Amino acid sequence: MAAIETASGAHAMGAVKVHDHWSSRIGFIIAAVGSAVGLGNIWKFPYMVGQSGGAAFVLVYLGCIALIGLPIIIAEWLIGRRGQKNPINTMAEVARANGRGRGWVLIGAGGTLAAFLILSFYSVIGGWALAYLAEAGAGSFTGIDKDSAATLFSGLLANPGRLLAWHSVFMLLTVGVVAMGVSTGLERATKLMMPALGVILLVMVGYGTTTGSFGAAVDYLFTPDWSKLDSGVVLAALGHAFFTLSLGMGVMIAYGSYLRQDIDLVRAAATVAVADTTIALTAGLAIFPIVFANGLDPSSGPGLVFVTLPLTFGKIAGGLVLGVLFFALLIFAALTSSISLLEPVVELLEERTPMGRIASSVVAGLATWALGIGALLSFNAWSDVLIFGQNIFDLLDKLTSKFMLPACGLGAIVFVAWFLDRESVRKDLDLGPVGFGIWNVLARYVAPAGVIAVFWGSL
Repeated sequence: MAAIETASGAHAMGAVKVHDHWSSRIGFIIAAVGSAVGLGNIWKFPYMVGQSGGAAFVLVYLGCIALIGLPIIIAEWLIGRRGQKNPINTMAEVARANGRGRGWVLIGAGGTLAAFLILSFYSVIGGWALAYLAEAGAGSFTGIDKDSAATLFSGLLANPGRLLAWHSVFMLLTVGVVAMGVSTGLERATKLMMPALGVILLVMVGYGTTTGSFGAAVDYLFTPDWSKLDSGVVLAALGHAFFTLSLGMGVMIAYGSYLRQDIDLVRAAATVAVADTTIALTAGLAIFPIVFANGLDPSSGPGLVFVTLPLTFGKIAGGLVLGVLFFALLIFAALTSSISLLEPVVELLEERTPMGRIASSVVAGLATWALGIGALLSFNAWSDVLIFGQNIFDLLDKLTSKFMLPACGLGAIVFVAWFLDRESVRKDLDLGPVGFGIWNVLARYVAPAGVIAVFWGSL
């Protein structure tokens, strides 16, 4: 997380640390955007579009962000700000203060578990980015063609030793930042790195306009073929909306626990959603022209970005420098998200055990790293190990994004909309009668109905 200073040192069993707060509204917004903008936008979004039928998926995804994602992120921040503790303790505290049963703690517990599971395979992808930073620096992309790009990526996946090394480095970086607490240095770096990532994406979009396939990419992203729309596509869109906004995984409840009362939750949520969606769509406009121009399959899955981007950097002037810079920034974006994923687990250990900040970070990081080994072996030594027909990597991805995140997000929005005092919620959101009326309809009916309908369709 960026821009938080947290207390460290040993804590007595069961003692709860006192949280500091975000240094400023801008610091909070940057950290929330950093959590949202990561590999999900640049790595996951394009291949999910490809696997889910193009523009039909994109439009459903945008609808999920506006009608379901926004109310839920606001609800999670509101819960966190009231509880001022880790997600589990926060849910217990807020439920108790409002005369509700302890069963609501499951929202915090499920979200924290989801964050742990996601980080285990997210770190593997972060390791891919680190490996490609090294490849870019070595000039491996120069003059590369689509077959060579595919061979480069498949060679990485087939080598468990390389995957383990890069996975370990990525987790070490994540644990190191979380263990040190949060400094203004990370906040300043985020202010520089996030705009820089946007500039590089725009350069890639500019290159895409020269490929002769930019129009095809725009049609693919924004002209829907509704015949491709089914419950699976809708479920995938909703799951990705949760994944990319860090919903249902305890992260936003944890971030909310550092909020002061004067932060406008609605405006902040809109800012985060717009920034996150803009980066995702820009990534699509950067990647799909290359996909179509080189005859690649847009539904080729998680490796899509790692095959298409080397083709770009291998052809354009200054590609070596841009390749190094892009993958460095991609790693930074991944780290701002991985730090946020580790934070709920670390907060829990720090508040519920005698361990301090450093020990909690190391223990949480080691456990996540160990589970990540199973995910990375899914591509090689354990490729024939299937659970419910899925390898470990795919199982962790689908279990969290399609089920755990929507379930925990549903619990959060139902709790705020139906089980908290309505007048106190109105004051927290600082909305007028019309604004609060819209919020009430979305939070009480539209968002829960959307999540339930998609669940029902998937079953």
